[in-house]
Amino acid sequence: MSWRSKAQLSTMWLILLLAVAAPWLGMYPVLGMRIMSFALFACAFNLMAGYTGLISFGHAALFGGAGYVTGLALTSWGWPTPAGIMFGVFVALVIGLAMGVLAVRRYGIYFSMVTLALAQIVYFYCLQADFTGGEDGLQGIPRGTLFGLSLQSDRVMYYVMLVVFVASWWFIRRIVRSPFGQILQAVRENEPRAISLGYRVNRYKLGMFLLSAGFAGLAGAMKAVIMGFETLTDVHWSTSGMVILLTLVGGLGTDLGPILGAVIITVLEEKMGAIGHFLEHITGVHWFASLNDNVSMINGAIFVLCVLLFRRGIVGTFNARWGGARAASG
Repeated sequence: MSWRSKAQLSTMWLILLLAVAAPWLGMYPVLGMRIMSFALFACAFNLMAGYTGLISFGHAALFGGAGYVTGLALTSWGWPTPAGIMFGVFVALVIGLAMGVLAVRRYGIYFSMVTLALAQIVYFYCLQADFTGGEDGLQGIPRGTLFGLSLQSDRVMYYVMLVVFVASWWFIRRIVRSPFGQILQAVRENEPRAISLGYRVNRYKLGMFLLSAGFAGLAGAMKAVIMGFETLTDVHWSTSGMVILLTLVGGLGTDLGPILGAVIITVLEEKMGAIGHFLEHITGVHWFASLNDNVSMINGAIFVLCVLLFRRGIVGTFNARWGGARAASG
């Protein structure tokens, strides 16, 4: 194994151990589950944008759409929790297929605009449909049981989500390193050359779009079960923008970047009030107390700093600089 592979493997094991121990170290399990939900969502987006070069502005439709139908299946139809989650993933795949068939023949900003337009159709449908609850959202989604194990305990649900996330992340990593993933990376780098070699590029793009849609749907379905409700925020275009932010901050086209981005942004959104009061206490500047009302501004500032200082995201920049330093010293 190369030094980089060893370093990545050690980092992965350290992150896994910290995730397993987190509820016993004082972390609120629901916060951990929210981080993993958004991290899986970001990994799904990264699978398509980072390794195929397709920037979608419509992933919120997959994430929130799966959450809504999972909630419908569990609350109104009385389905078991695993069946409801799988139904959410299936609906995300159907939405992804419709998006992909229409969008993969377009390039660049035109691809992004097609996905955004289709996602807005899903948003306005959810706004008007009876089962979604409109602006009030879909409330009272039960966690139920999983193979006879009650999911009412936050700690039990946390470890179920951890297993789902780790398995999904590992599968995504295997996809990227498979011949299928290597072809898509070749398409990202030089699509005309891939076409000249005989690859049916649009089919490969559609396949990756469906894989990304499935994992995004899984993230949305799990979040709905974890939180017990689903709102229009998850299908709004701002959620598509948020997942782009998570991925770019952590590092587009890296294994751990989306996870780091999800940790940073989610913790800031959840704990901004406490951070603001702490900064006010140590600096005496009263403005910091209002940070909780300006989370979007802080996220925007983080994005600007990453663009200026970490053009490849935090993980991507670290890998490039550390790799260059190791090569120079070696």
